[in-house]
Amino acid sequence: MAVPTPHGVPDRPVAPQFPPELAKVLRADLAAVADEVEEEVRRQVPEYARPADGAYLQNLRSGVVQALTLFVDHIADPRDDGGAIAATYYELGRGEALEGRSLDALQSALRVGGMCAWRQMGRTAEELGLDSTLVAALGELAFRTVHEVAQAAASGYAEARLRSSDELERRRKRLLDLLLEDGPVAPEAVQDLAHSARWPVPRSVAVVALAAAPDRREDDRPLAAAGALVDMGCRPPRMLVPDPDGSGGIGGRAFTLALRGRPAAIGPTVTVTEAAQSLRLAARALGLMGRGVLPRQGVVRCDEHLSTLLLHGDEPLLGRLRSRALAPLDTVSAGQRDRLAETLLAWLLSGSNVPDVAVRLHIHPQTVRYRLRQLDKLFGEALHDPATRLDLILALRAESLHAREN
Repeated sequence: MAVPTPHGVPDRPVAPQFPPELAKVLRADLAAVADEVEEEVRRQVPEYARPADGAYLQNLRSGVVQALTLFVDHIADPRDDGGAIAATYYELGRGEALEGRSLDALQSALRVGGMCAWRQMGRTAEELGLDSTLVAALGELAFRTVHEVAQAAASGYAEARLRSSDELERRRKRLLDLLLEDGPVAPEAVQDLAHSARWPVPRSVAVVALAAAPDRREDDRPLAAAGALVDMGCRPPRMLVPDPDGSGGIGGRAFTLALRGRPAAIGPTVTVTEAAQSLRLAARALGLMGRGVLPRQGVVRCDEHLSTLLLHGDEPLLGRLRSRALAPLDTVSAGQRDRLAETLLAWLLSGSNVPDVAVRLHIHPQTVRYRLRQLDKLFGEALHDPATRLDLILALRAESLHAREN
């Protein structure tokens, strides 16, 4: 709270008996004091010194008058709990939160206004000839009045921030669902929902798919990059990161640290309306990480493994291609098959250059020639057919990834 309760003073102290005429005199001067307070607040608190429209001035004036009224009411009747005025300041605090303003400005206005009001009203009390004990009690009552309205405003502010935060989270969840759903996404719908979710629409995005945490502890949840849309409740958990290739995107050390060691796959950078495509590849990559086809730990970028992702885009079809293209290798032993498959893939990728194959596989060129003669017997003229060579490269590449998986 901006104004703490004085130490050692009970919450509901026994109020002193003020002279009846004090409340009448202060109430008669209330409008003039309100003018002074309003002017002082606008002079000292920048947020309240801006050019204001009629409604704003009316709300400021009303708040000042009601706080002063609460103070005078406490003098006239100490039993009055000021519930209606406290409710007004509760709503005032809510309004500040909903307008996106800081509570500091409101609390500063209450401090400044309270001091100004006390100077004016305290002077009146002295003019009435009150003794020092009553003047001190009056000051304490003024102090408590400021505390009451500040507490009510803070409660309203906190309640509105909580509700606003929850609603904002729900809107951002709906926005994320819209962006990641299958099918075309209307840019107009994205703009409308993004505006209500207070999310600036970026030029590009990337989706990060995360491995499931070992448990559900909150501390284990990755911290989203600034502006990211996050859904940790789905499977796999995902983050949609705006402008991923920028300085504050996913290329920096801060992003890696935020993952706290959790394996993750980063989908390609796409336009906002293509976010579902980035998710699709990120989820596929994460699945391949779990199987060992891609590195199991760390962060995998889909753009660096596009051929692997393409090969595993249709697993049943890939299996058919491997079975058909590599059928001649089924006639040899398992150990011999592995050596021949490795040699054939290196030969196809090196442009049929035997010395390059030998260097790549760390074997003697003569060993390469021997294996190639065996392959020529198994595959025949198919080794020299361009279409068949492409099928063989794809099938052998899949074979190699399958061996890594196992």
